[in-house]
Amino acid sequence: MPTTGQELQLLERVRSGDREAAEALAAATYRPVFAALFRLCGDRDLAADLTQETFRRAWEALPDFDGRSRLTTWLYRIGYNAFLNHLRRPHRMVSLDGDAGAIPPPADPSLSMEDRLAGAETLRLLREAVLALPDELRFLVTARYWAGIPVRDLAREEEITTVAVRKRLRRALASLEEAMERSSS
Repeated sequence: MPTTGQELQLLERVRSGDREAAEALAAATYRPVFAALFRLCGDRDLAADLTQETFRRAWEALPDFDGRSRLTTWLYRIGYNAFLNHLRRPHRMVSLDGDAGAIPPPADPSLSMEDRLAGAETLRLLREAVLALPDELRFLVTARYWAGIPVRDLAREEEITTVAVRKRLRRALASLEEAMERSSS
């Protein structure tokens, strides 16, 4: 689905230097971008940094955004690329805290500590399996299931048919299922 008329008007105001419009646009899109990036990296601080980088890049590229895709799809693609760039660049600092920045999933009070730890381990294994997918499949899986982008919008973004998107998603899910089965045995 293309960007709505209301979003396009807001974007035009942002392009003309309207600070209130820029703040409204950021406020409306920050949470979904942050949530998707958090699901990708599993670290709240890193997700915040990547979200900031996403918006910095988006503001720079805003004159080129034509509205053919939804604004959130465009922002997610920028964020996804920022995440991949983060993975590719060498990291000079090593955290002394281990996983201190990682946010555990919300605890269900009815679960035992053992069950909670098993759930956190499953999430870690799933994230690793998703990140091991080929890029074309990884992007579709994370965009569809972690960012909630509709298949129709993904097809437009990738310039393929919705049938092709669904086939790739099925192939990716089958691969993830195999990877999770291997890791549990």
